[in-house]
Amino acid sequence: MEGHPEMRTVEEAVRVVREGGEPLAGRTALVTGGSRGLGREIAIAFAAAGADVAVVSRKKDSCVALAEELAAATGRRVTAHEAHVGDWDRLGTLLDEVEEALSPVDVLVNNAGIAPVYPSLDEVSEALFDKVIAVNLKGPFRLMAAAGKRMVARGGGVILNISSMGSQRPTAHDLPYTAAKSALNTLTAGFAQEYGPSVRVNTILAGPFLTDISKAWDMAAVEEMAKDWPSKRAGDPEEIVGAALYLCGPHATYTTGALLAVDGGRLAAP
Repeated sequence: MEGHPEMRTVEEAVRVVREGGEPLAGRTALVTGGSRGLGREIAIAFAAAGADVAVVSRKKDSCVALAEELAAATGRRVTAHEAHVGDWDRLGTLLDEVEEALSPVDVLVNNAGIAPVYPSLDEVSEALFDKVIAVNLKGPFRLMAAAGKRMVARGGGVILNISSMGSQRPTAHDLPYTAAKSALNTLTAGFAQEYGPSVRVNTILAGPFLTDISKAWDMAAVEEMAKDWPSKRAGDPEEIVGAALYLCGPHATYTTGALLAVDGGRLAAP
């Protein structure tokens, strides 16, 4: 396995996606955690595929920088919004802001997440546990409930949750995080039932991707584990794009309540 790949420029990413046309033309997408990592790749791909995009994260400057560059590269309307997805009340006003700046949200991507490290399970503090649940579970619930209701009233929409293959393979090293992601999988099924048939709700079970967060990983350990995976490696961030475009696009109209593993075969490994 090679080291961390260089992050693609916005122009390079846009060019690759546009080779497949603009399947999201006329849509408005809101992407949480959209200024970096997998969220950044999804935001870029959706704008390149024809959507107007609201980039949301806690860091307004990062959102603004990406929004300006992406708007220039695609000609789409791309807006920047500062929001902590664990702030229940803020999420309602966030939807209002996006709709005022762009148009009603057709596509919601719950990507923001945190997985803080801790020495041992008995040393997990209540504050850490509550923070993990707030960002990975409470926030997505609130956004799905609020945005989904609006989508139903307008006749349809799509919700995509970014979960983790760890929700199927939890370990003691990431248990609060994987527990929250497992619950997010459950929310996917529940909201698909509640808001169907006009709103589709699906989840990607993301495997280990070489985003900026992975720079803190023990890469030697990852390489050793990867020997047992079918892919034999961790993923490049742009490799999330195909699944996200499919699940949010016109070719997935009969796909809802699904958990799609994009993990290099990690779940298939022993």
